Amino acid sequence: MIRLFVNVDHVATVREARKTVEPDPLEAALLAEKAGAYGITVHLREDRRHVQDRDIERLKESLRTPLNLEMAAVEEMIQIALRIRPYQVSLVPEKRQEITTEGGLDLLLQEKHLIKVGNRLKTRGILFSLFIDTEREQIEAAKRVGADSIEFNTGPYSECMSKEEVEAHLAQLREASMLACGKGLRVFAGHGLTKENVVAVAAIPEIEELNIGHHIVSQSIYLGMDQSVKNMLISIQKGANLRH
Repeated sequence: MIRLFVNVDHVATVREARKTVEPDPLEAALLAEKAGAYGITVHLREDRRHVQDRDIERLKESLRTPLNLEMAAVEEMIQIALRIRPYQVSLVPEKRQEITTEGGLDLLLQEKHLIKVGNRLKTRGILFSLFIDTEREQIEAAKRVGADSIEFNTGPYSECMSKEEVEAHLAQLREASMLACGKGLRVFAGHGLTKENVVAVAAIPEIEELNIGHHIVSQSIYLGMDQSVKNMLISIQKGANLRH
């Protein structure tokens, strides 16, 4: 079974719309955990638009499953990660004006910095992952900086409007996954995935972990978090069954 990490950022987004105490991302995370999620993902942004520092602390204290902390590679966030010690840190690009993450990291622009960040995380026993696009040069750079894993950005795939575009993006994802796996990198994927489009991604043999949030949280409004997570797991298993 491919591991599913459920991102609960947008539970916090609803809470922050009123600056109140509900809905609670921890409660949502515990429900996702109970429904079968392998782990929980949260993105602590520099502007604190949704998840707050206390959320990270409470999640680390209460979860029985692994906590994956998404963050920018800046000193403030590094210090928080070193103190909280999540299971894994996933470094992502971040711009204040963006609605959501718009693309993968450009590792070529910051290799030396990322090597230092990765070494600091690893000394605390934290796994080190990088959110990147499917270009060969980014995969090769991820290997050079010592990442334990890479998470491919499936945003462009999720936005495809034609069958031809879908097949082209899936072909890129398959090729990139084989390349990364061949270099000894663990391969994850995420961004924009739904219970419909996740099947083809889950069918790629090298992909062992998926990070999915917005669709699961959106569906939970209608179905509840338990059923939303279970529906996603069913779709993921359908894809896994197609692996050769």
